[in-house]
Amino acid sequence: MDIGIPREARPREHRVALAPSGVRTLVQQGHRVWVESDAGLDAGHANTAYEKAGAEIAYSREEILGRAQLVVTVYAPLARDYGLLQKDQIVFGFWALPATRPEDFEALTKSGVTAVGIEAIEDDAGQAPVRTSMSEIAGSLAVTVGSALMLNEYGGKAILLGGVAGVPPAHFDILGAGVLGRAAARAAIGLGAQVTLLDRSVGHLRDASREVHGGHTTMLATRPNNEMALSFADLVLGAVAVSGQRAPVIVTRDMLRHMKPRTVVMDLAIDMGGCFETSRPTTLASPTYEVDGILHMCVPNLPSVAARTATKAFTNATLPYLQTIAEKGIDDALRAHPDLARGILLHRGRCASEELARTFGVECAPVPGVEA
Repeated sequence: MDIGIPREARPREHRVALAPSGVRTLVQQGHRVWVESDAGLDAGHANTAYEKAGAEIAYSREEILGRAQLVVTVYAPLARDYGLLQKDQIVFGFWALPATRPEDFEALTKSGVTAVGIEAIEDDAGQAPVRTSMSEIAGSLAVTVGSALMLNEYGGKAILLGGVAGVPPAHFDILGAGVLGRAAARAAIGLGAQVTLLDRSVGHLRDASREVHGGHTTMLATRPNNEMALSFADLVLGAVAVSGQRAPVIVTRDMLRHMKPRTVVMDLAIDMGGCFETSRPTTLASPTYEVDGILHMCVPNLPSVAARTATKAFTNATLPYLQTIAEKGIDDALRAHPDLARGILLHRGRCASEELARTFGVECAPVPGVEA
C-alpha cells in the first residue's frame, strides 16, 4: 500500500505521525512510504533519518495527499485540505468531528474518504491505546505548564505548586478521573500539591484512588461539590472526555464567581469543544486569556511541546493498526479488528458513527460486513 505522512498543518504542532522506526517496519513489509519534507524535524527526525528507513521524501502537501492510499496524521487534515483528499482514500488521525462546523463535515463526506478517528478506537474492555498514550503525556505536561502559569510572570497567583517548609502548597482541582486526570494527579502529588479529583462516576474515582497514592481527595462531581472545590482552587484542570462525543460543560460562566481572582484554568477537553463554558481554543504562541479575572489556557495540542516523546508514543500505539490496514486493506482490517472498526467515523464518505449522525442530523450507514 502507498502510505503518506504529511507535515502537521496546525500552528505550532511539532509532532509527526510516524517516527523513522515505524516507517522502517512498514517498508520492510513491502509498503511504499512518502514523508513530506521536514515533517519530523521538530520531533528530532530529519529527512535523512526517514530516507535511511526506506521512505521517499515528497516536497508538497499536494503530492502527499495525491499519492497516498493511506494518509497518516496526528491531527486530521484541516477543512482547507478537504479538496485535496481522494475518493476511497483512508485518512488515519485525530478528527474531533463532533466539534467541527456542519458545513465542513458536509464537505468531508463529499470527498468520499474513509476517516479513521484514533480518538474512537477502543478494545472490548474500553481501553483506547492511542488516546491513552497522548492523555498520559498531556496530564504530565499540564502540571508542568500549570505550575508555570501560576507564577507572577504569567498572571497567576504567584504560588509555588508544591509550597515550601512552612508555606502550604497550591490547591489543584482535576475535573475528570480518567487517564489524563490520573496522570496529572500523579505528577502534581509528586511535587507536593494538594490535589482534588472530581468525577461523575464513583467507579472512576475508586479506580483513581487505587492508582494515585496519597496526597489527594476525591469528590463526586455534583454542582455543589464543583463550586466548593473551585472556591479553594489555585489551579484547575479540565480533563473530561466522553468517547466520540462533544465534551460536556462542567463549569459555567456564573461558576467562575466562586473562584479567587487569578486562578488558572486549563481546559484540555478543548479538542472536543471544552468543558468550561468560557473556553475557546488558544495556541502555544498565545496560550492564555482572561475571563472575569480567571486566567484560561486552552491549547488543544499540548503534547506537541514534548514532540519527540509524543511522536514515539504515538508511533508505538498506532503502528499495529497501520500494519493491519496496509496489509489487509480497510474492509478486511475492520472485520478482523473490532477495536479498529469502532474508530470508523466515515466509510467511503458515508457517516458510520451514530454519535456523529445525531450531531449533524444525517443518516448513519453501518460499515458493510462489520457488526455494530
